[in-house]
Amino acid sequence: MVQQAERRTGDAGEGIGESVVEENVVQIYRCAKVVKGGRRFSFAALVVVGDRNGRVGVGYGKANEVPMAVDKGIAEAKKHMVHVWLKGNTISHTSIGRHGASTVVLVPASEGTGIIAGKKLRPLLDLVGVRDVLTKAYGSTSAKNLLKAGLNALLKLRTEAAVTALRGVSLQ
Repeated sequence: MVQQAERRTGDAGEGIGESVVEENVVQIYRCAKVVKGGRRFSFAALVVVGDRNGRVGVGYGKANEVPMAVDKGIAEAKKHMVHVWLKGNTISHTSIGRHGASTVVLVPASEGTGIIAGKKLRPLLDLVGVRDVLTKAYGSTSAKNLLKAGLNALLKLRTEAAVTALRGVSLQ
């Protein structure tokens, strides 16, 4: 796992000032193309970026060399960063996300539990700012599908105020 910190100014139209965005390379893929002279390799990188304060993005970059693929993945992840509603150090309620053949279940946990997640899903939850959560993955364990299903589950999270406004009734 490679982690780097970088300074950025508020992008995506939000006036958030300066915040630190961290990157984590989840997986590097190597692809071979057979040509007359032998094999020609290209690389793809699956990258997660986040500010540990509710913003996270997933990117996938492809290039002929690993550093260029990682840079493209980071650029795509920063371009597609989203805001996730958190409740302190955990999530507000149980959430299920699906993508392809993968299903991810996120369950809120009590203080001090930590991130109970697999190797591929942990960077996503860590960089969004969740510190206490339980996860379970069903179906395909492909890294791309797991990350997208996890992001889907995070995007389904709502706060009490948002649910109250949406339904027009008060929660007790």
